[in-house]
Amino acid sequence: MHKTATPKRASDLLYPSIGPFDTRLIKVQGGHRIYMEQCGNPKGLPVVVLHGGPGGGCSPAMRRFFDPEVYRIFLFDQRGCGRSTPHASIENNTTWDLVRDIEAIRKMLDIDAWIVFGGSWGATLALVYAEAHPERVRHLVLRGVFLGTPDELDWFYGGGAGQFWPDEWKKFTALIPESERGDMIAAYHRRLFGPDREAQVRYARAWSEWENALAVLEPRDSAG
Repeated sequence: MHKTATPKRASDLLYPSIGPFDTRLIKVQGGHRIYMEQCGNPKGLPVVVLHGGPGGGCSPAMRRFFDPEVYRIFLFDQRGCGRSTPHASIENNTTWDLVRDIEAIRKMLDIDAWIVFGGSWGATLALVYAEAHPERVRHLVLRGVFLGTPDELDWFYGGGAGQFWPDEWKKFTALIPESERGDMIAAYHRRLFGPDREAQVRYARAWSEWENALAVLEPRDSAG
């Protein structure tokens, strides 16, 4: 059973909601502007939060992972994501561009070293950043670790996870002709980056719904 006598949501375990004391758009190389905000204690222990995706963005809930009286919390929307501009742009938008953006933010704010916190794709980015700039990382805090390895990609998009979420997998694959289902990533890529805007949106929603179905510890209770 997935229900307990005293169920707790993940949000119940986080610190209270807070607002930022500083927000700004930072111009970086390659024609991008990065949205960045600071929360918590301006004189606290610095921690940078790296959101998942790629294609996601930071959210108000991410401000709540750390004690705001102890930590100076930095959040930013990665290139093409959230409030950063140009929106959804993949030009000059690689992992190494993102690593350079993290360093640009650190230098701009005169932070010697900080805690690097990341989830899902953010965990991958955190590890890449730490390997490139180990002297700038006090600690690594990783959750929902996803490294984009061939085995992980095959599990997510090759049918492995579909054995546990058959209804969601059926919806995800139904939009793709059977002849293309041997490589779901390539099939979706062709449509997500094709010329038809309506098709882009339709397939983007289907992709997001599939990933969101996997981003829970317990399946949704359809009766609840």
